[in-house]
Amino acid sequence: MTPRERFQAVVNHREPDRVPIDWGRHVGSIHRNGYIKLKQYLGDPELQNENKILDRMVQNVYPDEKLLRRFHVDFRWLEPHWINVKEVEGEDAYIDMWGIKWVKMLNSYSLSESPLADATLADLETYPWPDPTDSRMWEGLGERAKWLYDNTDYVIVADSIKGGLLTKALQVCGYMRYFSALAGELDFAEAVLDKLLAFYKEAWTGYMREVGPYVQMVYFTDDIGAQNNMLISPDIFRRLVKPRLAELFDHIKSLGDVKLCYHTDGSVVPVMEDIIEMGVDILNPIQTSAMGMDTYWMKEEFGDRLVFHGAIDVQQMLPFSTPEQVRYDVAKRIWDLGRGGGYILSTCHDIGEDVPPENVLAMFEAAWEYGRYPLDLSCILRPEDLHPVKKTPELAESKRAGGARPRPRRPRR
Repeated sequence: MTPRERFQAVVNHREPDRVPIDWGRHVGSIHRNGYIKLKQYLGDPELQNENKILDRMVQNVYPDEKLLRRFHVDFRWLEPHWINVKEVEGEDAYIDMWGIKWVKMLNSYSLSESPLADATLADLETYPWPDPTDSRMWEGLGERAKWLYDNTDYVIVADSIKGGLLTKALQVCGYMRYFSALAGELDFAEAVLDKLLAFYKEAWTGYMREVGPYVQMVYFTDDIGAQNNMLISPDIFRRLVKPRLAELFDHIKSLGDVKLCYHTDGSVVPVMEDIIEMGVDILNPIQTSAMGMDTYWMKEEFGDRLVFHGAIDVQQMLPFSTPEQVRYDVAKRIWDLGRGGGYILSTCHDIGEDVPPENVLAMFEAAWEYGRYPLDLSCILRPEDLHPVKKTPELAESKRAGGARPRPRRPRR
């Protein structure tokens, strides 16, 4: 199968010849320092791009095309450009197109100042929001997309335009200001979301006008989950965020024959049904280190309606495991999420500089070795991992906050 044929099988919940592999996007590449270590470990001086930064905030890079081919990566990504970035004189810091200040801390950039931290409802009307029609954001991407479509068989992806609704609201207003508004000033909170929704609908219209005829997947990032629970209650999510995301996703999907991949880090078990109802086709990144994100259970409950993308943990597993343990974990995720198709293997987030190069190689080698259909992983997985007892994740805090909606239980397979 070609990568595009493989993708079509997976998103239609059929088994392809092997599990597709993805890597090298703005939320799922490798930190620059880790890339340099990997390049040195491989002993290949011809590998380029250690200074070609993909996302300045997290300091990851565009992996060399030679490396993508070595690791059998099926996807090629189109990344909108950073525009209207202003350097801060005398500091290792910059101000992005939203007016948010980011300062270098350790090995990446962190939010330092939010322009609407003291804003009132009236201020939202006079604030200089970015221009959603500024074509510099996607300049040249149409030509790149057409070349990839005509000359390769890779899956072509339109990457997210720098943020989402809740994420960008928290950044542009500051976490304290916006969380406070969610608690007691909903007119302000909703007005911010409406401003952002209008921006993204218009921006995606222009972006898809350029790349829509050639892409098979679009990627939208908007974190709603944290390590042990959601960032906001399920009720607030359903009232404020869900309907606006659903409207945006419907709009984006009307602009091309594409599948929509939605990125949210963290624990999102209480709103899995809502995510499906929003029109999401593919869920990324399946952060297995977050509470309740059990891959076997998620496949059993939602695998007939969602495709899963990610699940290879960069927070605990990749940095602190042996290569043998990495291989085992990759095999487990393939078995948990890949049965019957519906799984795209990738990392949960960027590979950090703390991940040994041996583990990076072990991950991709295991993906290639164990991802062949029909799946037979009895040679490596324990019986209890092949046939675990299905159980609903315990999320006490989420239950108190509204929790997952009740759903009739399916008979066990």
